[in-house]
Amino acid sequence: MNPTNPVVWSDHDAVLFDLDGVLTPTAEVHMRAWAEMFDAFLSSWTGPGADTSPYTAADYFAHVDGKPRYDGVRDLLTARGIRLPDGEPSDLPEAETVCGLGNRKNDAFNVVLARDGVTPYPGSVALLDALDALGMPLAVVSSSANAPAVLAAAGLADRFVTVVDGRVATALGLAGKPAPDTFVHAATECGTTPARAVVVEDAVSGVRAGAGGRFGLVIGVDRGAGAGALTAAGATLVVTDLGSLA
Repeated sequence: MNPTNPVVWSDHDAVLFDLDGVLTPTAEVHMRAWAEMFDAFLSSWTGPGADTSPYTAADYFAHVDGKPRYDGVRDLLTARGIRLPDGEPSDLPEAETVCGLGNRKNDAFNVVLARDGVTPYPGSVALLDALDALGMPLAVVSSSANAPAVLAAAGLADRFVTVVDGRVATALGLAGKPAPDTFVHAATECGTTPARAVVVEDAVSGVRAGAGGRFGLVIGVDRGAGAGALTAAGATLVVTDLGSLA
């Protein structure tokens, strides 16, 4: 362990990691998939009073990052002055509904993941190794429904006590980030309470979930959201590489 590490891991009982952008660089894959889907949709939208300018990285961080997929679609459309029916999760990707657009994005993500694979961040693996050596229970808490596939592709599937992803949240009726419910459930699955658990997040919405749930420590990983934004959302500590905490 790093003697200059600002975190005393023995003060905590479990560590709960977001996945995309924290353990794996799949946030970049998600960003590309969102951009392709929204740019095609916005360029074809002809409704009155809507902002159909090209989708940007700022849109991703402000409206989509870290949220359940359909919530991200809904929030971006609202910001652009566009209203669509919610539809149903079973909607085809071609449907012009919130769920249809969300499913369209998910298809794009799966194509890129299957084609390119994913390699975890070396610093994040170093921290996982260090925490494993301490016998620390670990969990993944992700809004994505693709978390198990990403973990398998990255060779990390056997590292965690539990994986609370979008499918688990839906099945259990847990509110998604920025609500703290999925993190609270993961802490319980690890045999502890929020006050004794650590949340590790790169998204403002995820940091807000950790802060709102009164977790013992909320670590922000700055992969583009900005240290100031993560701190303002409630991060106790912000780093650019989790290897510094190993």
